[in-house]
Amino acid sequence: MRVLVTGAAGYLGRAVVSALTEAGHDAVAMVHIARPNIVQAKEIRCADLFDSVALRRAVDGVDAVCHLAGRTRVRESMADPLRYFGVNTVGTIALLDAMATAGVPRLVFASTGAIYGDVSGRPIAEDLRDNPPHPYASSKLAAESALEAHDVAAVVLRLLNVAGGRDPDPTRLMPRVLSAAVRNEPLEINGDGTAVRDYVHVSDAANAFVAGLEHLPSPGAIERYVIGSGRGTSVGQVVACVENISGRRMVLTHRPAVPELSSLVGDPSKALAQLGWVPEHSDIDAIVEQMWHAYSD
Repeated sequence: MRVLVTGAAGYLGRAVVSALTEAGHDAVAMVHIARPNIVQAKEIRCADLFDSVALRRAVDGVDAVCHLAGRTRVRESMADPLRYFGVNTVGTIALLDAMATAGVPRLVFASTGAIYGDVSGRPIAEDLRDNPPHPYASSKLAAESALEAHDVAAVVLRLLNVAGGRDPDPTRLMPRVLSAAVRNEPLEINGDGTAVRDYVHVSDAANAFVAGLEHLPSPGAIERYVIGSGRGTSVGQVVACVENISGRRMVLTHRPAVPELSSLVGDPSKALAQLGWVPEHSDIDAIVEQMWHAYSD
């Protein structure tokens, strides 16, 4: 298929372009401002979600869309919630309208496992009720609801924490730990470091988009999948893993604890059974070792 990838210049977007190309699809990269060098893209198109003319040009002639463009920082969403609903929800509606005009009936949508909120330590599975704890998750859930109002065949990927390679987002835990280790600097963490998260390698996450594209439901139907490794790792365990692989002792500074969920670990059984998706590269030691080399080179 000829597949438009929104947010193609981003960390995960570039990986999705590569995964689509390696799977034999033609990836059309939609970028926001400039025209970056996205080597494996068949074509690059410049458009903004709020520029209806450019957006219609971007979706012209494609068979499907992988929609990754959006804002993703939890604490930023709490400070500026309307911006998140504007980009993540209203922007998705604009894309859906452009797809409807162009007759593009297929969509794979990047959502978040944070939608489930406090799961009381249970594995996150698709049958849990939605309980978004912050504006970022709420804006993604509202965008999912918009999908139901459009006649598209959609796969929604509720992603856990994407990691691996050289992640450019300094607000995420893995880049902060690796950067501190490379520079031999103290690392600030919130609370006692016992918060547990599920880390999925960026290449595995990208392959989930390919699997979703190749297993789309019938027109007008939506299928949701939790995309995670199925393994939980605490902040302290991430630090210990980095110390072990780097051979460097890290000095920790403990800031006051912030309100956050104690444990978010996915159950990817549905994605395995229905999409044939397997998180092959998401072992925490393998993720950290690859990131260590990326950050220290």
